[in-house]
Amino acid sequence: MAEQARPTATSRPISPHMQIYRWPVTMATSIVHRATGLALAAGTLLVAWWLIAIATGPHAYNLFSMVARSLGGQIVLFGFVWSLAFHLFNGLRHLGWDSGFGFEVRTANRTGVGAVALSLLAAIAVFAYAYLEKGVYI
Repeated sequence: MAEQARPTATSRPISPHMQIYRWPVTMATSIVHRATGLALAAGTLLVAWWLIAIATGPHAYNLFSMVARSLGGQIVLFGFVWSLAFHLFNGLRHLGWDSGFGFEVRTANRTGVGAVALSLLAAIAVFAYAYLEKGVYI
């Protein structure tokens, strides 16, 4: 048998470096699915604040409304709506996998890109509808 050279301190790394490694779509959507799950858990605190503000009275609700209407509040609300939409669409994708469909690499990549695209479109549609209603809902 041929002897293999032992790695030395000056030899190159065996695994790809971060600058040349590409994340597969399925890995990226899996990580984002977990992150959106955490974001939804944190966003539930916003929903609780909103409900408590409604129950407490006009002063508390006006404070919540002022924060929600600010630029930062709008960004957080958009992130919450997008997280909800992505988690839903990617969850449907996982449901298909649980049923035994969509395991082919091409199909898994397409459904992953579809989940991202549909979630962005859904979040944009929700905000467009709210702004077209002249801020009644936001």
